[in-house]
Amino acid sequence: MYRAPVEDIAFTLKHVAGMKSGLDAGAFGDLGEDLVDAVLGEAGRFATEEVAPLYKIGDEHGAVLKDAAVTTPPGWKELYRRWIDGGWNALSGPEEYGGQALPTMLGVAALEMWNSAAMAFGIGPTLTMGAVEALDKHASEDLKAKYLEKLVSGEWMGTMNLTEPQAGSDLAALRARAEPAGDGTYRIFGQKIFITYGEHDFTDNIIHLVLARLPDAPAGTRGISLFLVPKFFVNDDGSLGGRNDVFCSGLEHKLGIHASPTCTMIYGDGFQGARPGAIGWLIGEENKGLACMFTMMNNARLCVGMQGVAVAEAATQKAIAYANERRQGKAAGYVGAGMAPIVHHPDVQRNLLTMKALTQTARAISYCCAHAIDMTRVSDGDEAAHWRDRANLLTPLAKAFSTDVGVEVASLGLQVHGGMGFIEETGAAALYRDARIAPIYEGTNGIQAIDLVTRKLPLGGGEHVHGYIAELKASADQVRTSNRDGFGRTADALDAALGDLTQATAFLQKLSADGRTDQALAGATPYLRLISLAAGGAYLARGALADQGRTALCRFFAENLLGEARALKERVIDGAESLAAAGKTLISA
Repeated sequence: MYRAPVEDIAFTLKHVAGMKSGLDAGAFGDLGEDLVDAVLGEAGRFATEEVAPLYKIGDEHGAVLKDAAVTTPPGWKELYRRWIDGGWNALSGPEEYGGQALPTMLGVAALEMWNSAAMAFGIGPTLTMGAVEALDKHASEDLKAKYLEKLVSGEWMGTMNLTEPQAGSDLAALRARAEPAGDGTYRIFGQKIFITYGEHDFTDNIIHLVLARLPDAPAGTRGISLFLVPKFFVNDDGSLGGRNDVFCSGLEHKLGIHASPTCTMIYGDGFQGARPGAIGWLIGEENKGLACMFTMMNNARLCVGMQGVAVAEAATQKAIAYANERRQGKAAGYVGAGMAPIVHHPDVQRNLLTMKALTQTARAISYCCAHAIDMTRVSDGDEAAHWRDRANLLTPLAKAFSTDVGVEVASLGLQVHGGMGFIEETGAAALYRDARIAPIYEGTNGIQAIDLVTRKLPLGGGEHVHGYIAELKASADQVRTSNRDGFGRTADALDAALGDLTQATAFLQKLSADGRTDQALAGATPYLRLISLAAGGAYLARGALADQGRTALCRFFAENLLGEARALKERVIDGAESLAAAGKTLISA
């Protein structure tokens, strides 16, 4: 059974990601370490004692659709009610609408725990929190007044409606249409697919944020607008009115996260005899919807990264517990009677330490991204611009590297379980099934790599990333000057990896400057893993410098895993030509 690692989470927030320095400087008002510890402790208790016990029920039972209504697994609706009664949905919401306005760092730390306990549960509130941010930044005052308070509290949930059958990642291909009604509202028509929690029984209203095109909209992404479309209309006094013309026509049968309803949504089809056309309200300006939606998507990308961290943590805990119980063979140095617990075998230890190290590096990267978001909000001028660039740089790392780690670590967890891992009874397979969606949704990890190379490396005239690498190098230098025996060759390994990262970064920046984008993109995915591994190694070192008990894992990562950086650099610099040549063999006439 999962137990929230509150101590590890608190340590990473404070001593690796930067929360303690922010607290000490008063950046977050009256917030102090005592309150941070109390929030994390209670979130951990709720995740461990209330969410985790319902995970297996959710996985086995799943969500059920009947007559356009979705029923969630037994006990899940009541769990959600206890969750919002505890104020968890409002943790980082705006104070003006009933939120607690706590730092993003605390919000994503709690989110990690919800998703470790049950990813299919944790993903629902993620979309609501993103909807809150999008409305708070872009909606009219009237829409905020009518919808934000109940979204912040969690009494209502929100969704994000982008994908259509012909338009996945390419939003320029969207066909959903919006027709002005002449009274300030719009009639929305179209089909959306893969809509998480598009229909459910958690709340009595669902607020859909929908991308659609106006009749005279420009082609491509410049002609997309964003609309608020409620499942039920809301009267002026806040009570619910009649049903809108939107319904769920189907649920996807998925590899994992079975309890999370993934819906096909139909807008404007005359549901239950209604006049065709779902009624919606414009968010922001006409044809500027993508900018509004990206507010929600950037929030979601960090949150999805936390899902990768969360599944990796749950898989690691499960594998370590199993390895200490399962007995097989004789292990060198084992002095007990009979067969040795498999945790004594070096290969099993290697797998477990790899799982643990990758989980902690992904957590550190994601928390550092959250810290940058928080610092952007409490800073101004050049300092705010610096932190905005840092958040933008780290977002694709947090999303892509962390979710890749989730799959990798869950797979290693199956390996530790051996044959029992391939059997549903142990629960190891369920974590692997859940993890596999995270590298796909909210922008595939390949798209995150493209974003990193084409949009994030040029930040600050191309200098921001080099400033970031210099900060990582400072941690390596501190390891070297610490003269601590336990670090072994950590400083050398970090220096080598950061040197490889510097070369690869300069190479990609030159390709982009010379207009050789295709060659740069050929190295985008290995580059994303390269910068993530180098950053992760530096963050593990930062943690070990603050707590000597973390030195052994830092050294293991540096001496066993960080050597991959050299091969990744070679793929970035030398791999484009062979990729292009071999790629032609895949293309049919």
